[in-house]
Amino acid sequence: MQKVGIVIGSVRPNRRSMQVAAWLKRQLQKETKVQYDLIDLKKVDLPMMAEPHLPVTGLYTQQKTRAWSALIQQYDGFIFVFPQYNWGYPAVLKNAIDYLAKEWQGKPVSLVTFGGHGGTQAQLAMKMVIAGLKMQALPVNLQIDLLPADSLAVAERKLNSYNWQVELLSECFDKFFKQQRIK
Repeated sequence: MQKVGIVIGSVRPNRRSMQVAAWLKRQLQKETKVQYDLIDLKKVDLPMMAEPHLPVTGLYTQQKTRAWSALIQQYDGFIFVFPQYNWGYPAVLKNAIDYLAKEWQGKPVSLVTFGGHGGTQAQLAMKMVIAGLKMQALPVNLQIDLLPADSLAVAERKLNSYNWQVELLSECFDKFFKQQRIK
């Protein structure tokens, strides 16, 4: 069974990312062809770029980096869930991505952003990053309109209006992995 990591790309107190990622996992788990796991960057707790060598070398000196690399290598694909911060993506997510290089290459990825404008600008910026890493961008990338003032119940109701897009995302992962098995 293929495994997809849902990377929670925010570590702020009272973050909405955890609610969005948990909802996404619940919806995706309705399909049993792929295993979806949450990867919380708050628990991974990587310092800001503490490695002396370029990630592409794979010469990791820090235990946290080696553990991060081993964790990422367990997965066949990823979904990055993150809010839009000042028209971009959170620094903690970029830092976590930048720790590694080869571990990301060739793996399918979808972006699930949220914010008052759905995270469009954050997705545009992140698409350049994933292209540079030679990840395989999937065609389904959710942009969810959520406001910071939304209660948990209102946010959940809004999230559920995107369930049909999550079904399409699940189909994209299934199709990608099926094509990989054929090759």
